[in-house]
Amino acid sequence: MKKQTSQITLPTLLLIVILSAGICFAMVALLTNIFERKQEGRSTIMRVVEIDDDTSDPAVWGKNFPLQYDDYLKTADMIQTTYGGSEAIPHVPTDEDPRDIVSRSKLELIPQLKRMWAGYAFSKDYREKRGHAYMLTDQLYTERQKVGQPGTCIHCHGSTYVAMKELGNGDILAGFEKLNAMPYSEAKEHIKHPVACIDCHDPDTMALRITRPAFMEGIAAYKATQGIKDYDVNRDATRQEMRSFVCGQCHVEYYFKGDQKRLTYPWSEGLTVDAAYEHFEKEEFKDWVHAETGAPMLKAQHPEFELWSQGIHARAGVSCADCHMAYKRVGAMKISDHHIRSPLLNVNASCGTCHKTSDQELIARTENIQTRHRKLVEVALDALMDLIDDINKAKKNGVSEEKIKKAQQWQRKATFYVDYVEAENSSGFHAGQEAARILAESIDFSRKGQNVLRESTP
Repeated sequence: MKKQTSQITLPTLLLIVILSAGICFAMVALLTNIFERKQEGRSTIMRVVEIDDDTSDPAVWGKNFPLQYDDYLKTADMIQTTYGGSEAIPHVPTDEDPRDIVSRSKLELIPQLKRMWAGYAFSKDYREKRGHAYMLTDQLYTERQKVGQPGTCIHCHGSTYVAMKELGNGDILAGFEKLNAMPYSEAKEHIKHPVACIDCHDPDTMALRITRPAFMEGIAAYKATQGIKDYDVNRDATRQEMRSFVCGQCHVEYYFKGDQKRLTYPWSEGLTVDAAYEHFEKEEFKDWVHAETGAPMLKAQHPEFELWSQGIHARAGVSCADCHMAYKRVGAMKISDHHIRSPLLNVNASCGTCHKTSDQELIARTENIQTRHRKLVEVALDALMDLIDDINKAKKNGVSEEKIKKAQQWQRKATFYVDYVEAENSSGFHAGQEAARILAESIDFSRKGQNVLRESTP
């Protein structure tokens, strides 16, 4: 009997050849892709144009960094969250105000604010905050300009670094002093763009840097309270600290010191609201005199950096950029998302990196904090209105000047505390317990002011 031998047929042989070729092709393609991605990941900068320390136009930087610049342009988006963002309101352009869209008036949403700021420019116009794309435009055309604002105001709304260099002949501190002393109408002529790339990045290395002298001085004063002398933020800060400090150049409480209206951060006693108030008391500073009661008043600005510093995220080492400019992948590159916005509009990337639960749950947790915060703000504002009413009545009824002055001092303090968290842009989220504590103090200060007026005269 003959042995049977297995034979590979021609069609089978062709199939094996084709499969082998396909596998080889796929492996080569995979290896090529891996190599290209590695090269792409290493090369995050493509020099199309030369930029230097005088290039203030972000569009020029955008030629070398198109991904970041495209994101930067998206800050023009007007998207609301439950307690933040801005609703687009149509506006008829005029010669005085060419804007065709504005955000909602917070004076209409929260009517107590008009009385709280009676006699001050903010009682005339105060709107929901819009994205960075609008920061200069909205200040140029706010009705507060009719009251008159100093050039100092432009520091947080425009790209001032190159302007300060030019005004100071290369010395930004000298230019800073000159810009402060100008009226706003003159200062704005030196500013061409909103805050831009050059305000936060070194053009040679792309390293983060601080360009605002007020922050340099303020953070050095704060570090001194911790026993750290001669602190130079650009020399001594870590990269992770810089990811918050560059935001803290503008998102802070500040005031205009002296006749020169010098931009100053009240951090000589620390970063809390209590420390800021203590600083103002030592300086005997006031922003204005209340139009109804005659009290010497303080206006809080936008202390996001300070309130964040009192919260759990700061304590855990989470920076502003980690949440508001979350890292993202574009091809093989890992970049910071320059579409700066509420983390709730990018919750998976912003929050989900650390918190392993659903987006819906993370949003619900946040809104729960913010809802409670809004309720406390309303209670604090109502208590303040009660105090203002009582001071007005007391003045009509001939209550002693001594009592009136004591009540006015409580009004000053109660106003600053509630304004501190109302002006802050997280609706209490950056430090929920601290914000609640501040509002409770404000309510207490208002009631103490009322009690002063009701005390029997010995």
